[in-house]
Amino acid sequence: MYPQSENELEKELIQQLSSQYKKVKINNADDLFINFRKQINKLNQETLNGKDLSDKEFDRLLTRISGKSIHQSAKFLHDKFTIERDDSSQIYFKLLDTENFSNNTFQITHQIKVHNATTKNDARYDVTLLINGLPLVQIELKKRGQDIKKAFNQINRYKIHSYCNLFRFIQIFVISNGVDTKYYANSDYNPLYSLTFFWTDEHNKRITKLADFAQSFLNPNHLLDMIYNYMIINDTDKNLMIMRPYQVYATQKLIQQALNTNEGGYIWHTTGSGKTLTSFKCGQLLAKQPSIKKVLFVVDRSDLDRQTTQEFNKFEANSIDATDNTAILAKQIKDEHTNFIVTTIQKLAKSTTTPRYNDYFAKYAQEKVIIIFDECHRSTFGKQLTNIKKAFTKAQIFGFTGTPRFIENKSQDNRTTADIFGKCLHTYLIKDAIFDHNVLGFNVEYIKTFEGKYDPFDDTKVENIDKEEVFSEPKRLKLIAQHIIDNHDRKTNNRRYNALFAVANIKTLIAYYNIFKELNTDLRISAIFTYEENEDLEFKQEHSKDSLEKIITDYNKMYNTNYHVTTFPAFASDLMKKIKTAQIDIVIVVGMMLTGFDAKVLNTLYVDKNLEYHNLLQAYSRTNRVEHTTKPFGNIVCYRNLKTKTDDAIRLFSQNSNIDDVLVKDFDYYLNQFREKIKTLLSVASRPEYVDDLITEKEQKEFVLAFRDLIKTKNILNNFTEFDFDKQIQDINIQEFEDYKSKYFLIHENLKYSYDKTKTSILDDIDFCIELVATDNINLDYIMNLIHNIERHDKTKQQTEVQQIKTELNRSGNQKLRYKIDLIEKFLDEVIPNLNPDSSIDDAFKNFEDEQQQQEIKNFATEYDLEPAFIAEQIQEYNYSGLTNRMDIASKINKGYSQKKTITNKAIDFIKEHVAKYF
Repeated sequence: MYPQSENELEKELIQQLSSQYKKVKINNADDLFINFRKQINKLNQETLNGKDLSDKEFDRLLTRISGKSIHQSAKFLHDKFTIERDDSSQIYFKLLDTENFSNNTFQITHQIKVHNATTKNDARYDVTLLINGLPLVQIELKKRGQDIKKAFNQINRYKIHSYCNLFRFIQIFVISNGVDTKYYANSDYNPLYSLTFFWTDEHNKRITKLADFAQSFLNPNHLLDMIYNYMIINDTDKNLMIMRPYQVYATQKLIQQALNTNEGGYIWHTTGSGKTLTSFKCGQLLAKQPSIKKVLFVVDRSDLDRQTTQEFNKFEANSIDATDNTAILAKQIKDEHTNFIVTTIQKLAKSTTTPRYNDYFAKYAQEKVIIIFDECHRSTFGKQLTNIKKAFTKAQIFGFTGTPRFIENKSQDNRTTADIFGKCLHTYLIKDAIFDHNVLGFNVEYIKTFEGKYDPFDDTKVENIDKEEVFSEPKRLKLIAQHIIDNHDRKTNNRRYNALFAVANIKTLIAYYNIFKELNTDLRISAIFTYEENEDLEFKQEHSKDSLEKIITDYNKMYNTNYHVTTFPAFASDLMKKIKTAQIDIVIVVGMMLTGFDAKVLNTLYVDKNLEYHNLLQAYSRTNRVEHTTKPFGNIVCYRNLKTKTDDAIRLFSQNSNIDDVLVKDFDYYLNQFREKIKTLLSVASRPEYVDDLITEKEQKEFVLAFRDLIKTKNILNNFTEFDFDKQIQDINIQEFEDYKSKYFLIHENLKYSYDKTKTSILDDIDFCIELVATDNINLDYIMNLIHNIERHDKTKQQTEVQQIKTELNRSGNQKLRYKIDLIEKFLDEVIPNLNPDSSIDDAFKNFEDEQQQQEIKNFATEYDLEPAFIAEQIQEYNYSGLTNRMDIASKINKGYSQKKTITNKAIDFIKEHVAKYF
């Protein structure tokens, strides 16, 4: 018996879906347009008064909706728009009927053929689902036994060369090998495999088989519901997002509770799992319900750094005002047409107790009002919530939290999260998120900082010496500071990532900061804290405010800024931005940023303070955001005995006695793995030079997979302070490892410019994980991240940041980036200063890059009397094949032999440099 082929899998899927989707024969792009015209006339027949679109009218429609970005195309699906008829009348047109799903036409087709002008080949798309003639879902299949990432990579190739015209309307991609099936959102950017998701049932049990996935996810009503209600059009990044299954189920549970009862409830989704998006989407959908008068989405002001405010505005433009001004909120409360309000708990509580606003709130006292609290584990235990409840006596109150309050960690007034909000409506625990690769696990190290005759992990003995004077002993602090300096590069992948250092109090923070300065390290270190104006100065040499001023002064010198204690919010915002863009190495904190602060490049937390339960897990979770393969877990380095507290917190918030789901394996486990993988590598090529003898692609694939597995494990080991390659590895030495790495790079480069790109290579679909072996931290991604986060409103601050980016550019040794330095600097000088603050930097850079590219081609062609189109064609050919056609180029040059040879050489150099710069 043979395994099921890709063709058989395709036929089986079409047969299954044909009872819900009408089969239609579409051979090519022309057929697609013909079918779209027929279906869109049918959908809008009432608006058209029975008179279908004429040829000219249909051309006007295509002009209106075609040739747009994926982001812009998605917006057309959600909105009605006007079309001019031949008699000059205007009609409202729609592409989807979102009010009555049954009015839409659902079709299925397969093997649509689209010609690729660049590769001169035809692309065939496996299975396409059409709604009203538009291809909204594309399914790419691979036969059983193959990695579904091959389907993902194939879609990426199609995106580059052949998804155009109506295929820009694709909203969702589905990839499957029959056994494993995943879905993800389309995008104008290169999609990340980490943003492909398994669908699940409401208990988070994966639905992986294609047949089961088709029954659950591809049901027409569910599919349209996902496209219309559970996708997010991100206007800030000009991108599409799709919700994960647990986010969808949580949203549905909360909406059911809001509409069918008068009770509240809370959603428990672990930190880093996208709670804010889920809670915000709940608010948006509830605001559309006619029975609900107002929906208030409430956040804590302390969370609203600049980036967080931008995150809210991604979901809905200009949705949040981070100021203390209550007048805008009061106006929104008064306006009966403003159904959805985003505000802070501080502002809402203040407004409810302001007499001049009493009449505004009074008319909603007996109405159905929904209030949703983000991060409710810490913002709703106090008088503020009491005042809000008095103003909205009939309100249903919902909360979202990653770390609920239970009996074990109840609030100071002895209440739990359930006491305030009611029952838990949906859970998605940290063990679930780690299993789904939505967050990372933790590698926790406990460092002994006392000498004496006691067991540092024996609480009964440690508690006897757990006194302030022991923990703040200068010798101990200096020992810890030196340990951090010695190991920071190891923990942060040579400063590709950065760290927070959590300490017990402001006094200790200041002491640590001064010690780091005395040790004269080249690490970029700062600190932040809030102070009391009238603090007790007994036993203190200076007011904490003065110490903070000195820290800010050092910061100003480091980054050429001009902050003061009086501009603390601006300083804090800039510091957080520096963390998120990896421009600072360590920030010392007491409580700030240990909850509610997200930075993917933050991978390490140093801890010298006592933490437990929600405070502990919240602090640890600053490090576990998923990024690249170079970040396998969050590093936690404890300089206090927190092992029992760590285990207790993980058990509580995993609802499981097994902590191994959250904590990574120990050092010995990975060391043994590394040794075994070395043996596997040596069985393929016993010496680096023997890699050259691997002639066939099958042999090269064996080497690539063996070495890739090896570097993944080495990347994990590099985070452990105990790891010493020279002492612990016997079968190969570090030089031989580097030699194998060179061979690995060579195969990767050869594949990139293989001579016959018309043939499929078995190496094409292998993820080489080049980022694991690259050594340049200042690369194009890093620089573009800095540009993406550049100041848009304050021109003085913007100019300072431009200069900082230029400094970073000139520090880089990354060859790809070196080609782009002049281009990026010109963009910074000419475009950034004149860019509208609300415009997309990504779009602006792409447009600028396209303009510069075309201008360079034109200038070169003019100088040497060549056709720009011919040079552009040669550039595309070289980018695709890695080959230049010397004879073809020479034939276009009408000069003598000597000049022809010179110009041909210059043309070839120009083509190669152009590809290196722009592709």
